[in-house]
Amino acid sequence: MKKIFCIMPVAICSAITLFGQSAELRSGNKLYKEGKYDEAVAEYDKAVKKSPADITAMYNRSNALAKKGDKEAALESYDRLIAEGKDPKIVERALYDKGVLHQQLQQLDQSIDAWKSALRLDPDDQQARENLEKALREKKRQQEEKEKQEKEQKPKDKKEKDKDKEQQPKPQQQQQSRLNQQQVEQLLRALEQKEKEVQKKMQQKTASPNKPEKDW
Repeated sequence: MKKIFCIMPVAICSAITLFGQSAELRSGNKLYKEGKYDEAVAEYDKAVKKSPADITAMYNRSNALAKKGDKEAALESYDRLIAEGKDPKIVERALYDKGVLHQQLQQLDQSIDAWKSALRLDPDDQQARENLEKALREKKRQQEEKEKQEKEQKPKDKKEKDKDKEQQPKPQQQQQSRLNQQQVEQLLRALEQKEKEVQKKMQQKTASPNKPEKDW
């Protein structure tokens, strides 16, 4: 699925001014713009340590983590911001960016949930709306593809079952096999009987007295 929109920190993508922001936050934003995300994270960490209530620094830190490829850590950071819920605007952006990360991780259901939540807070977020529409279309496409594969699989399974049934001996074949076995047993009994008769004749011949020699 195509996407989507880039993740940008609050201080860069919004009209928030630099007035009142810490030197660490300003430094982190500068490094972020330069693509030095590891260094930016370090500066944002300093800003948060100096002022734990600075949710702008916390949000920008989350974005820097995402940009440098540490998506799991970024998701955890977004979740903390969302749970605290101190600033609805920051929460809405965190939800949006969380949806982007889930989409990048091919976690479609989670991205849909995140963008839905973002739109509940800001129905005018056009980017979240467009991404949600794309995600829902992709979800529908995947469901249709799955249903198609299941339909194709059912005739194949039925064909395999029919093949197995064909390979099983039919009743007539089973009866023929039993008849052949009976014939073999009859033949064996006949041979045994014949052998007994031959032995009996030999015994009778051995037991009969010799005729006396003729007296000349």
